[in-house]
Amino acid sequence: MVAPRAYWKGSLKLSLVSCPVLLYPASTTIEKTRFHLINKETGNRLKQQLIDAETGEVVDGEQKARGYELTKGKYVEIDKDELDAVQIESNHSIDIDSFVPRNEIDKRYLNHPYYIAPDGKAGLDAFAVIRDAMKDQDRVALARIVLTNREHVIVIEPLGKGLLGTTLRFPYELRDADDYFDDIKSPKITKDMVELAGHILDSKAAHFDPSKFKDDYETALKTLVKRKAAGKPVKQAEPEQRPSNVINLMDALKQSLKGRATGKKPARAPARRPAHRTARKPERSSARRRKAG
Repeated sequence: MVAPRAYWKGSLKLSLVSCPVLLYPASTTIEKTRFHLINKETGNRLKQQLIDAETGEVVDGEQKARGYELTKGKYVEIDKDELDAVQIESNHSIDIDSFVPRNEIDKRYLNHPYYIAPDGKAGLDAFAVIRDAMKDQDRVALARIVLTNREHVIVIEPLGKGLLGTTLRFPYELRDADDYFDDIKSPKITKDMVELAGHILDSKAAHFDPSKFKDDYETALKTLVKRKAAGKPVKQAEPEQRPSNVINLMDALKQSLKGRATGKKPARAPARRPAHRTARKPERSSARRRKAG
């Protein structure tokens, strides 16, 4: 197996301890089905052009520039040299600033995951010491790293023999939850309702197993492409019926539990059939005797 190409390489630093590491993206979208824009008449792929929003004229690449919108329709142009002047050059190091309890990381801040592996045998001891120390204390590291000319905060935690680094969003990138939750009313919920809901939760208790995740839409897309490429007809899926509005929550909770209980009964149904058939035999025998007489 060919080793994947590293996305980033540099050093992991903890105070005076340093070790060379490699960074690999932990996720990929390569397997997702993608489409291109094509000409329906020729089947050729289409190219997009830049059009001036006001004049409607096609703009050449040399005329393209970056602009920041100050007010509606008014932009300030930023030259490439000016943009390069404020970009941060990577020092090719992951500088650990602090260690925090794992459960204090708000999941909304988690962004892109990366695998961090040692680069060669030179710093393997230092890498293992940092990794195992975090395992013992159940803490994760907060560090700084420069990726694509931007500095990111990255949380680092042990993962198997290596480390998992996940870049974090900055506070200005998160929307305020109060804007969405403030208008939610607080209805009076009875203890019986909560207990019934708890029983439903218990009946669906499981363990996290991502291998069971199924991307039905991706599967449908692949099937669609294969059938179209083979010249086979494509069936239109029937729209799913939306469930009716729940009128009585208590009845709905009871029905949910009842439905789960009755779902197990078909397994016992075959046991009744022999008894049902034997009950009819005397009637058929009597009828034959009457006919014979």
